[in-house]
Amino acid sequence: MSEPEIDALVFDVLGTLVDEPAGIRAGIRELGPSLGDSGVEQLLRLWQQHVDREQRRVLDGARPYATSDALDREAARLVAGAVGVDDPTAVAALALAGRRLPPWPDTVAGLARLAERFPLIGLSNASRPALLGLNAHADLRWHQALSAEDARTYKPDPAVYQLAVTVSGRPPERLLMVAAHAWDLRGAQGLGLRTAYVARPVGDPPTAADRFDLHAEDLAGLADQLLPA
Repeated sequence: MSEPEIDALVFDVLGTLVDEPAGIRAGIRELGPSLGDSGVEQLLRLWQQHVDREQRRVLDGARPYATSDALDREAARLVAGAVGVDDPTAVAALALAGRRLPPWPDTVAGLARLAERFPLIGLSNASRPALLGLNAHADLRWHQALSAEDARTYKPDPAVYQLAVTVSGRPPERLLMVAAHAWDLRGAQGLGLRTAYVARPVGDPPTAADRFDLHAEDLAGLADQLLPA
């Protein structure tokens, strides 16, 4: 990809730049210190399945829009109920686990390197308050951070990617969407954005049918491809 083709980078956050399961696991362990690894993983799946299902219901029109905060509170109540915890303070603390997510080891340095050349836009399904909290916790530095809450829907709805197009003031084909989730990149492609897949342990790998512009093992590898030597 030649340098002038891209004017700004648009990053997915959850899973791509921060380890979302690790943060939720930590919250579950605080709720139930006696839980073993298998119990924690079972509750993590319960949380993830609830959030994924409810986001799909919003996208399908089966449920009115609810912020990620609301879905996290619902997931926290489910998890707490499964371990017999009914303390409202403990449940509320667990619901905020999604704001305490560790960055991947290459994230902070990779963003800093890419920011030397490109405006960076974060584009997340997290609510505005959640995005603020996780950006601060993981030390993510942006030129602009956008929440799907502003579109009152969730990725991969085109309206979410349109937020980045509108803010950048550039045509979609001049933006590069960076994500560890093939479904997210397909959604961006639908609106005309260029795409870069970055491998993560918790991501959604491309299929043989996917045709993304760039593939990288981490942000350093992405920077090597985008920045002049």
